[in-house]
Amino acid sequence: MDLLNTLVDKGLRRESPTREEALAVLATSDDDVLDVVAAAGKVRRHWFGRRVKLNYLVNLKSGLCPEDCSYCSQRLGSKAEILKYTWLKPDQASAAAAAGVSGGAKRVCLVASGRGPTDRDVDRVSDTIRAIKEQNESVEVCACLGLLSDGQAERLREAGADAYNHNLNTSESTYGDITTTHTYADRVDTVNKAHAAGLSACSGLIAGMGESDEDLVDVVFSLRELDPDSVPVNFLIPMEGTPLAKEWHLTPQRCLRILAMTRFVCPDAEVRIAGGREVHLRTMQPLALHLANSIFLGDYLTSEGQAGHADLEMIADAGFEVEGAGEVTLPEHRAAARGGGCGSHEGGCGSHESGCGSHESGGVCTPAPAGEPAAPRPAEEPRTDLVAVRRRGAGTDLAPNA
Repeated sequence: MDLLNTLVDKGLRRESPTREEALAVLATSDDDVLDVVAAAGKVRRHWFGRRVKLNYLVNLKSGLCPEDCSYCSQRLGSKAEILKYTWLKPDQASAAAAAGVSGGAKRVCLVASGRGPTDRDVDRVSDTIRAIKEQNESVEVCACLGLLSDGQAERLREAGADAYNHNLNTSESTYGDITTTHTYADRVDTVNKAHAAGLSACSGLIAGMGESDEDLVDVVFSLRELDPDSVPVNFLIPMEGTPLAKEWHLTPQRCLRILAMTRFVCPDAEVRIAGGREVHLRTMQPLALHLANSIFLGDYLTSEGQAGHADLEMIADAGFEVEGAGEVTLPEHRAAARGGGCGSHEGGCGSHESGCGSHESGGVCTPAPAGEPAAPRPAEEPRTDLVAVRRRGAGTDLAPNA
């Protein structure tokens, strides 16, 4: 269709689509979804080839957050039965990071719940960054610690951090409906602080919170203006015990259209599929690799993800390859602007802070038990069976999923 040809041409030139064109992508029918994926896939392959970057989350401090973000399992007043623990020691965090790196991750995302770090917290995270870098010098480290105060981004950079994640999550006009304890402007300020300190900025969104198409386009255009290297796209995982537990609005086709729209608006940025892919994309996950060039490996902050080996098999079976540690993620023009550019990131950070991700372990790649086949499930029925609280890895004595 003419719309898609126009968007491909613009994407190859790094030219922004119009708002009307972006809205038109979201309005395409399910019958046209493969055409949309094919078109956005041309833009993705032009800038990133067939490489898929793997990122690994380490939840440094889980639960008991004083903020009231409605989507978050770690929020003030959350009744979600997640793991709760205070700061991991640097050696514990480094061991957790090593599991992800051994599984193929080239970036480790260090995430901590809370409004923002104290100076003592920055010291603690800095020690952790140094411990990880001592163990594996080539690994990229991204921090996701909440709102930053003056000078903190610089200190993280000096300690060896490569990137900082802080998501916008939703449009400015609806932000107050999701969170009241801080503002949209606070989030923008933190992304700008990361940029100014020389960190690779990562900022993304959460889809599925009841927002309109206009809200989705607004937040993605705002992200383009902020120019983060990485744009994580989260799909809300409605966790029991949070205010948005009943918000099940997404279909696999809807998720693909959102990813495609994001790719057209941010053609040369690292687009990462973050929290919610197992829950909402399900068996359509491989198609999403034609749109995004980055995913998380294994589990998320407070929820389980698809088994790490299944992630690797999915990438290979779809005809893609895992990006190597020595490869530069970003296109040459963007990497040069970042001084050689580590890549990008979100950090789990892009795994929708709701615990920043909320999945299930086997997800779509877990074989069904032997015996009678399961009865078909109505397409509109929520897949609550795909949401499982993380009970392994960081903060536990069990081996991580990587």
